[in-house]
Amino acid sequence: MTDKTSFSPDLLKIDCEGELDKISNAIRNGLGKKLRKRGLVIGISGGIDSSVTAALCVRAVGKDKVIGLQMPERHSAEDTLGLSELLADHLGIRRIPIDISPILEAVGYYDKYDEAVRTAVPGYGREWKSKIVVSDISEDKAYTLFSVVAASPDGRVVKKRLDLGSYLAIVASTNFKQRIRKMLEYYYADLYNYAVAGTPNRLEYDQGFFVKQGDGAADIKPIAHLYKTQVYELARFLGLPEAIISRPPTTDTYSLPQGQDEFFFSVPYEVMDLCLYGKNHGFSPEDVASAAGLPPGRVQAIYQDIDRKRAATQYLHLAPVLVKAIPEIA
Repeated sequence: MTDKTSFSPDLLKIDCEGELDKISNAIRNGLGKKLRKRGLVIGISGGIDSSVTAALCVRAVGKDKVIGLQMPERHSAEDTLGLSELLADHLGIRRIPIDISPILEAVGYYDKYDEAVRTAVPGYGREWKSKIVVSDISEDKAYTLFSVVAASPDGRVVKKRLDLGSYLAIVASTNFKQRIRKMLEYYYADLYNYAVAGTPNRLEYDQGFFVKQGDGAADIKPIAHLYKTQVYELARFLGLPEAIISRPPTTDTYSLPQGQDEFFFSVPYEVMDLCLYGKNHGFSPEDVASAAGLPPGRVQAIYQDIDRKRAATQYLHLAPVLVKAIPEIA
C-alpha cells in the first residue's frame, strides 16, 4: 500500500517508455486478435487527448494505417482546424476534413440549441455566442448548479441560472455533435475495415464526461487508464508540437471559449487528478489538501462529488439491458 504520509504530485509520474510499450502492445493485440481490423480511425481536434491517442496509434500500427478525421463546425474554436492539421502533418497520417455544420443544420441542432438558451436569455439568436458553466464545488453544497453565459453581438454578456428543463435541452442538443462525429468515424472505419480509437482519459472515463454513442463509443480506448497529467507527460515524451501541448483543455463544444473545469470538473485538471488519485488510493482529504492547494474540507467536497458523478453516469458504462441472458454470446 502507498505510504499515506507521502502524498505528492510525483505519485502520478509514469515510466513513459514502459507505458508506450504496454499501450502499443494492447492496441496491436486488440486489433489483430479481438477486433480483426486493419488499422485505426480517430477524430482529431488539436486537443491533447486526441493528439496523444493518435500518436499512440501511429506508434502501434504505423502512420499508413491511421486516419485522422477533422470535424469542425460553426461553433468550433478558431484554432481547432489548424492544430488538428498540425498534428496530422507531424505524425504523417492521412487526414480527412469534414465540416459537420450542414449535418447539424439538417437535424435542427442550431435551432434547438438557440431555443433552449432563449428560455433563460430572451432575445438570444444565431449571432450570439454562449456556453454553460458549472457552480464551484464547496464544502456546504451537496448539489451542482448550471448557468448559461451568453454574449450578444454588441458585446453585452449575461449569465443566467438554468432550470433543469433548459439545461437538459441544451445538453441534449449539443450531444448531436459528438454523435454525428462518431457516425462519420464509423463510416470510415467500415469503409477501410478499420477500428475506431476513442480518446477519453482517466478523469473523463471515471466521471462519465462523455456522450453515450458519441465520444464514448469506440473499439479501443488507449488512454482511459491514464490521468490527464499523465497524458501530458506522454505528449512531451512523444515530442508532440508545443502548440498542442500548451493549448488549454477545452470542450470545444460551445461558441464561447470553455474550459473543462468550467463545465464539468469545477477545478483545473491538475487538481482534479490529485483528488481522484488520492481517493482511488485511499488517501484522506487531509493527505491530499496540501498538494492540491485546497483546504481539506474542499477536497472532501470533491471526493463526494466524485461519488455523485460516478452514480449519476454509471449508465453510460453499461451494456444494453436484456430481458434474458444470451449464453451463446460471450
